[in-house]
Amino acid sequence: MLPALLTALLFATSAICGYRTAKQIGGLEANFWRIALATIFLTIWAFTFGAGFAGAPEWFILSGLFGIGLGDTAYFQALPRLGSRRTVLLMQCLTAPFAALIEFFWLGTKLNLPEILCVAVILIGVAIALAPDDHLKISARDWKIGLIASVIGAFGAALGAVIIRKGYAAMQAVGLHIDAGTTGYQRVLGGILVPTIALIIFKWRSAHAHGPAFADDTLHISRTKWARLWPWVLANALAGQTLGVTCMQWALKTTQAGIVTAIIATTPLVLLPLTRIVEGEKIGARALLGALVAVGGVVGLTFFR
Repeated sequence: MLPALLTALLFATSAICGYRTAKQIGGLEANFWRIALATIFLTIWAFTFGAGFAGAPEWFILSGLFGIGLGDTAYFQALPRLGSRRTVLLMQCLTAPFAALIEFFWLGTKLNLPEILCVAVILIGVAIALAPDDHLKISARDWKIGLIASVIGAFGAALGAVIIRKGYAAMQAVGLHIDAGTTGYQRVLGGILVPTIALIIFKWRSAHAHGPAFADDTLHISRTKWARLWPWVLANALAGQTLGVTCMQWALKTTQAGIVTAIIATTPLVLLPLTRIVEGEKIGARALLGALVAVGGVVGLTFFR
């Protein structure tokens, strides 16, 4: 339970940093740089203190392909369109039921009735707390793209989480015990492929459509923006794909994906004070009530576990 709660805290920090960078340099580039930096950090860990490619790397690389490559790429398309509060709400509340269903049909793991009820309480609390008001205007096109991207991202994240469980089961079957930092490194190797290809295609199409002069202007603007944004990009990489993913790997080593993703779904509650400061979103009595309901679900889940 503790590593899942730590993951929620780190993911909330990452969401704020990711929103700032995605609004300035676009979702594709913001996602690529946070994963690229996380790959560097986790590579250093895996080959200094960890176990490198030991264990079941094929499963964790596949998990990264779906969870980070597909899930996070879609997430960063929704983030600048819906804002961090709405995007995280949709992603986390859809990921938990997706993960529970995938794990049940694939691995045969199921939750008992009290656990299902507690998961439902958590998701209801999050929905009550973070259902946005109408004061933030979003165009119909952005709503459509953001909603589709959130659903795709939630499915990718859920499938990636269940594949992590499969990887740990494969290691347990042969008596291997690998640290979460190493499995996180293996996972991010699979995750960096999709955002790299997506960014290359986007840059090539932009340069081809607008010509060399546009590319030169874009490079100059990017340099100016990077002078202001690099601390946010660095914090996003550390909080999200480095420390956050490591804590999630730690949690999934011993706990079902449906439960872990439900606890991580409390991430938006941690975002409440942060979005008030950064994005100007209001916090009212409904938000506080929803937070209490969700926390009650987490407490109940801990008890019934």
